Amino acid sequence: MSGQIKQSVSRWCFNKVPAPEFYRACKEMGLYGIDLVKPDEWPLLQEAGLICTCTPSHSLPVGLNALENHELCIAQITEAIEATSAAGFPNVVCFSGNRNGISEEEGAANCVEGLKKVAGLAEAKNVTLVVELLNSKVNHKDYQADRTSWTVDVCKRVGSPSVKVLYDIYHMQIMEGDLVRTIQENIDYIGHFHTGGNPGR
Repeated sequence: MSGQIKQSVSRWCFNKVPAPEFYRACKEMGLYGIDLVKPDEWPLLQEAGLICTCTPSHSLPVGLNALENHELCIAQITEAIEATSAAGFPNVVCFSGNRNGISEEEGAANCVEGLKKVAGLAEAKNVTLVVELLNSKVNHKDYQADRTSWTVDVCKRVGSPSVKVLYDIYHMQIMEGDLVRTIQENIDYIGHFHTGGNPGR
């Protein structure tokens, strides 16, 4: 089993730790990389011998589920794909956005339309776009991609090997439970994991 799990941590959890010190410590612990590192810290990350395992792109609440957001989101996702590919990193995170009264059907259709516009570039650049699952009960009120089935359906309809789900275990324990069975049934559409205990994270 050794080496089969490539483990990382998210930068935002340790923002109070200065970057050089943090990255050195992570490398010494044997971590593979760090999630959600802003590009201005990428050189320090790489100097420490780590990668950014999932890079940021657009805003969490303002996402692909609303057509009026597409121009901005797609521009930011495109920029993130290009930079991520150039750095040799694997994943770019994307978000559905908050519902703001948008139905499940309309939100899904709009996410599919938006993701199809960038899927080809992601494929060409060998980058995977991962749509993050978040809970709408405790931390991210009104967030639309709050269920595995809805988000997996979006990825299926996009139909690209470069568009998958970011399965967040903390968030989905709050929303759904039955984690192991859900992961097993949907593993072909999961590109990245976030972990955290509930309650307490």
